[in-house]
Amino acid sequence: MAGENPASTTEYIQHHLQNLVYGNHPDTGWGFAHSSQEAVEMGFWAIHVDSMAWSIGLGSLFCWMFLRAAKKAHTGVPAGWLNFVEMIVEFIDGQVKDSFHGSNKMVAPLALTIFVWIFLMNLMDLVPVDIIPHAAALMGIPYMKVVATTDPNATMGMSLSVFFLVLYYNIKMKGPIKFGAGFFTHPIPSIWAAPFNFMLEIVDLIAKPLSHGLRLFGNLYAGEMIFILIALLYSSGFVLGLLGGVMQWAWAIFHILIIGLQAFVFMILTIVYLTQAHEVDEH
Repeated sequence: MAGENPASTTEYIQHHLQNLVYGNHPDTGWGFAHSSQEAVEMGFWAIHVDSMAWSIGLGSLFCWMFLRAAKKAHTGVPAGWLNFVEMIVEFIDGQVKDSFHGSNKMVAPLALTIFVWIFLMNLMDLVPVDIIPHAAALMGIPYMKVVATTDPNATMGMSLSVFFLVLYYNIKMKGPIKFGAGFFTHPIPSIWAAPFNFMLEIVDLIAKPLSHGLRLFGNLYAGEMIFILIALLYSSGFVLGLLGGVMQWAWAIFHILIIGLQAFVFMILTIVYLTQAHEVDEH
């Protein structure tokens, strides 16, 4: 828990915002970073081990939970966990049918995976900020961020994966020549406007994955920061500590909406981008 002086408060915040980084240090070789400066010196190819571990772990949990439900599926009236899973599947299927007008059996499973996986990663933001990092410190692990979606590397990785899928289906459905020509003929179908069209289309193409990933990161990072700032109140006396407890519960309740909404927005944008990729007559 943070101390009362500004130095320890700053260290507390920085510690909770620092990832567990593994990479090649210029002086000591491969290993874990023990400070933010060491993490920066490791460069681009360093790995955020905590983001990787939590995202893979929660993805595996998602697969196990839904596989368990699939094995118990039957023709009768579902109950309990099976009923909950069927509600989620029907909800996602309805969203895909309303938004996606092409023919691709991959879109619905992809949308389901994105929604549940991101929701589970976002849900980790409701775990008290000190519990898991403190437990990790007892095991000799210097840093531990449990919310993978507060790491821009994770969110941009997911958005770039969607972006490459969109490029693939644009080229597959429209053909490379027609897809490339669209950069010069849209939105103004004139040869004189080709340079202007190209600039607009390139900006639009680049902006999609950037906004897709950074929107998720920004909202979850802000939520995590508020939880950390509230946690600072616990070391500021009984009255402020009590206020912090009330504020934490209030923010957690409100944050549940953000957790679900951001998973939904990421999923919907994925469906919309894939819909646009399958629109052959566009441009």
